Amino acid sequence: MSDPAFLTIRPGNSRLILSIPHAGIEIPAALADRYVSRWQAQADADWWLPQLYDFAEDLDITIIRTAISRSVIDVNRDPGGVSLYPGMATTGLCPTEDFDGRPLYHPGAPPDDDEIAERLAGYFAPYHAALRQAIARLRAIHDNVVLFDAHSIRSVIPRLFEGVLPVCNLGTNDGASASRALLAVLAARCGASGFSHITNGRFKGGYITRHYGDPAGGVHAVQLELACRGYIDEPDGAITQDNWPTAYDAARAAPMRALLRELFDACLHHDLSS
Repeated sequence: MSDPAFLTIRPGNSRLILSIPHAGIEIPAALADRYVSRWQAQADADWWLPQLYDFAEDLDITIIRTAISRSVIDVNRDPGGVSLYPGMATTGLCPTEDFDGRPLYHPGAPPDDDEIAERLAGYFAPYHAALRQAIARLRAIHDNVVLFDAHSIRSVIPRLFEGVLPVCNLGTNDGASASRALLAVLAARCGASGFSHITNGRFKGGYITRHYGDPAGGVHAVQLELACRGYIDEPDGAITQDNWPTAYDAARAAPMRALLRELFDACLHHDLSS
């Protein structure tokens, strides 16, 4: 079902792994006609993150990302379909609704259990195999490694959260997935940047952060959920095919890129022993 070309793996030898699980917008041809629209199946992507983080290629960082849309399968969800935020609105492993609660598929077209299993084998499993292999390879070199799971989302989505989301949302599963020292320095650098920020708020880290974070075992996993307004312009009101996504502009994104470099510097060099 899958094409290995959907997975990008750039090996590095530093202790930092950059995971970008939601920037993909590819829809397999066999599924395209089942969605209400291609735009809607792509709209909830973490837009332009490969461009925003492209400086990572110069830092000897391992980069892992998928080109497949999260509307096909979300590699940051529990493979058993268990909700990461019980009692709160969210999207599932193979979502049937978008962030705003609108159906993604035509009536009768959502995947059944057999198709979900195929998507797990074809797309989810290779992504996580790449993460496991990178962690094992780097743990053989370093006492500690950092898995930085990069995300973004629109600033206002009433179905998912109240009000306007802070720009920088750091998540470590309430402190369980990374050292307190690392979280403290990341939060301090966000604070010094002038961007609004919060730690372990609405976004505490998804399956990747929670599953791989093991500070005692030398693996520190951190999720950064950026509100999109931190690096691109967002439309006022509802998104439409005509106004979303807005274009990526390097000058507009420069202040955020400067902060991300600061965060990566901490991930690469800060003492993780406490």
